[in-house]
Amino acid sequence: MEDYQIRAEEMVKRLNEASDAYYNGREELMSNYEWDSLFDELVSLEAETGFILPDSPTQNTGYEENNGEKEPHEFPALSLAKTKQVAELQKWAEDRPIWLSWKLDGLTLVLTYDNGKLTKILTRGNGIIGTNITYLKNVIQGFPLNIPYKKHMVVRGEAVISYTDFELINDTIEDDEKYANPRNLASGTLSLDDPEKVKERHVYFHAFTLVYLEDEMISWGERMRFLEKEGFTVVEREAVSSETISAVIDKWTEKVETGKMDLPVDGLVICFDDTEYAASGSVTGHHAARAGYAFKWQDVSAKSRLDHIEWSCATSTISPVAVFEPVQLEGTTVSRASLCNISEMERLGIGEKCMVEVIKANKIIPKCIAVMESSGSFQIPESCPVCGAKTEVRKSPRSNTKTLHCTNPDCSAKHVKKFTRFVSKSGMDIDGLSVQTILRFMNEGFLSEFADIYHLWEHADTIRQMDGFGDKSCENLIKAIEKSRQVHPVNFIYALCIPMIGIDAGKKMIAENGFDGFMERMETGQGFEEILGIGPEKSRSAIEWYENEQNKSSLKALLKEVTIEKVVPSSKADGKCKGLTFVITGDVHHYKNRDEFKAYVEAMGGKVTGSVTGKTDYLVNNDAQSTSSKNRKAAQLGVPVITEDEFVERFG
Repeated sequence: MEDYQIRAEEMVKRLNEASDAYYNGREELMSNYEWDSLFDELVSLEAETGFILPDSPTQNTGYEENNGEKEPHEFPALSLAKTKQVAELQKWAEDRPIWLSWKLDGLTLVLTYDNGKLTKILTRGNGIIGTNITYLKNVIQGFPLNIPYKKHMVVRGEAVISYTDFELINDTIEDDEKYANPRNLASGTLSLDDPEKVKERHVYFHAFTLVYLEDEMISWGERMRFLEKEGFTVVEREAVSSETISAVIDKWTEKVETGKMDLPVDGLVICFDDTEYAASGSVTGHHAARAGYAFKWQDVSAKSRLDHIEWSCATSTISPVAVFEPVQLEGTTVSRASLCNISEMERLGIGEKCMVEVIKANKIIPKCIAVMESSGSFQIPESCPVCGAKTEVRKSPRSNTKTLHCTNPDCSAKHVKKFTRFVSKSGMDIDGLSVQTILRFMNEGFLSEFADIYHLWEHADTIRQMDGFGDKSCENLIKAIEKSRQVHPVNFIYALCIPMIGIDAGKKMIAENGFDGFMERMETGQGFEEILGIGPEKSRSAIEWYENEQNKSSLKALLKEVTIEKVVPSSKADGKCKGLTFVITGDVHHYKNRDEFKAYVEAMGGKVTGSVTGKTDYLVNNDAQSTSSKNRKAAQLGVPVITEDEFVERFG
């Protein structure tokens, strides 16, 4: 066998194995950067030698998911030709009207509608045969189950998980299987059999093309507007020409580089507005010549000398982060990059001393892709960086990936979910404490219980020097923490993370007892069983939570830091809002937010709804002269419109 044939077989095998893992939500075997480089090398080798293996990824449209019932696509979902050169796009456009949109990095789904109802959802699979996941139709967002259009229609789009949700989900995942990126998480999520679990992960569908409808509609732009009117979330797009495409690409690229994109993208797509012309092209290899063109950014890498490995504890996993001499990478200074896990460190060949090559994966996430001049071996810490307990290396039964874990079940880093709930808008409403920031502060030893948040100012000098912070962001964080010291009792109860006690249960407890009465019932063990809507199970959960000495101690420490707003129990109040229905709209200034406003009304025996009807007693709007739909509806029905100050004067 010739050398080039051996090399081709080796590349095809590696690419196919990596794609199989990528498309089926398993641990990634190589980065997009590495895959693209190897794929380009294979394309060049095949063009030079004419030797093309039947299972070469240059000849296939994709990889078939492993799980679920398989069905053929009504219309093949072919791949797009790819380029990193703007000049190729300009040549391809042929001076015709074209559109530019995001190449979202998720899982392609194909939706079929008949008689105005969603009848089928298929994954892209290999482009010819997909997996039927229609059973997930109620838990994926972004598309309607019923539409005005009553004829046969097929829509293709991308199911994605935002970076915000990815970080939250990945850092609070209960098992050992952390995901490498949002695309990997989306793929793994849509292979789950549990719809409720899928719903928790906020998968969102973005339509990127209308494949078929029975009525004539040639313009791609018109088709996208049609889908929006039918109720779909549609990919962002812009009309361009071959003359303007370069400037528009620069503008869109800047959105990614400056962190303005929360959705994962791995490039841009251009397509012809004339869909008939687009469909007239030939099919070559694994793509249709005129169906569209994918533009992928040139990956810019930088080399730097490794300073040390930082081990960051999150939930049950302790993850390695490479800290290196700062380098400029695509407009920003980078000095840290994830190494994912022990297996990835071994694959890269990380040593005690080495040079690392770093890219920004999809122009956002710093990632080590190669190691040079490696000497010595990295040390795996024997104790947890947060609590000091013993660590252990575990191997995943699914992917054989080696990860490091803290053995202490009470390690505070394992309770990051509780901290994210504590600082959430429904809780203490502390802006600036993301999951990642909370974990970093835990690893620095700043946080172990909720009350520690109110002492972060003591670490301000250190925080200012941390990556992603500075004087202004540190100042804003301290201000947000100080602002949260005064809190409505319902939000405070929610923030405590008492099992089974959410906002609704908290409202009922406070409406009946006020906060002092709530604490008295907890301390005496009287419980809340007789309160309508609470019942024995929730009452028992609250009392058992309080009987835990650690929880009780944490609560007492917290009460020294905050002031609970006074709310008069409805049983003792004169019922100022009793029997009245309010609609609250616009910004508020007397109350912290509309949720707090609503809680007050309900504590006073009133009701808050979302829309103005004949049963509404008052519309509260600080812009009483507004011509908004709610104000117009109120005028039409004769519902009084009052300002927040007027509300306080009458009902406060």
